[in-house]
Amino acid sequence: MIILKTMEEIEQMHEAGKILAACHREIAKRIKPGVTTWEIDQFVEEFLRDHHVTPEQKGYMGYPYATCASTNDVICHGFPNKEPLREGDIVTIDMVVNRNGWLADSAWSYPVGKISAEASRLLQVTKQALMLGIEQAKPGNRIGDISHAIQVFAESHGYSVVRDFTGHGIGQSMHEDPHVPHYGKPNKGARLKEGMVLTIEPMLNIGDYHVSHDDDGWTARTADGSLSAQYEHTLAITKDGPLILTAQ
Repeated sequence: MIILKTMEEIEQMHEAGKILAACHREIAKRIKPGVTTWEIDQFVEEFLRDHHVTPEQKGYMGYPYATCASTNDVICHGFPNKEPLREGDIVTIDMVVNRNGWLADSAWSYPVGKISAEASRLLQVTKQALMLGIEQAKPGNRIGDISHAIQVFAESHGYSVVRDFTGHGIGQSMHEDPHVPHYGKPNKGARLKEGMVLTIEPMLNIGDYHVSHDDDGWTARTADGSLSAQYEHTLAITKDGPLILTAQ
């Protein structure tokens, strides 16, 4: 069941999103060679505590950290660790913020020092794919219009779109209906209505879209070892079009 939100509820989520966006801005200042994702995770814990919000994914189905930290060939759900980031890495930091019971979710891929032209292009195209998907998030369109816009753009640049993970509805629960695939056909799926709140979070790979899973039960990698990037926003469907709640 899709749960529509009032403008007052959307504003609650927007306040959570503003804190999340501020945290990402601070993370961007800290990502550099020699820093560990464990240190980033500790910083996020402290930042959120100081802003009187909580990391929603910590404890979710037993997940032990405030962030997911996914480096290079890790697509998503990577564990923060104490291995220093290296020049040329890319790393995605994903988090969900809970403010007074209302949630916001955003992931961002970061370059570590100077990265290759290939990696830089992947980040640029993935971010553009997200924004093109968001452009389709308006009343009267369907979920498939978002999916199709992302897939066509990504594949036109030679990248594959991960199938195993999707965007989703969000509100007082982290995962609500509907699912938001990042591939598919236009004019298919649920009709978008004012009051829906979604995450759109394309994950693009330089290689193919197949996924392998680590023994920890969480970490998902590209099956062929290729680089992967992800950008994610939480947004509300309004009569005036999409309102990004986690805008940086």
